[in-house]
Amino acid sequence: MSDKLPNCPKCNSEYTYEDGSLLVCPECAHEWSKDAAKADSDELVVKDANGNVLKEGDMVTVIKDLKVKGSSSAIKIGTKIKIIRLTDSDHNIDCKVDGIGAMGLKSEFVKKV
Repeated sequence: MSDKLPNCPKCNSEYTYEDGSLLVCPECAHEWSKDAAKADSDELVVKDANGNVLKEGDMVTVIKDLKVKGSSSAIKIGTKIKIIRLTDSDHNIDCKVDGIGAMGLKSEFVKKV
């Protein structure tokens, strides 16, 4: 089989099979469409420090003091960041921090509000 089917999104079983236009998991009986499986694999998934999935435009809070490279200032714990943008790089959140400006943050140092 050259076309490998994706694992079940519910229980991560590798024994999925096709049933018409649906994919079916024999272990948990979950059914989903092939189009949904393709869309899910292309989607960027970024999680905060607590494991919550972040989306574009979410509000987050900084969970630890962060030094700003090239500056003597720092982002203090509890700083709220209103609108985030997700990127596919080392610093996977682009945002504007009040008093500092535009910068990139790692998702492991924020939590969703």
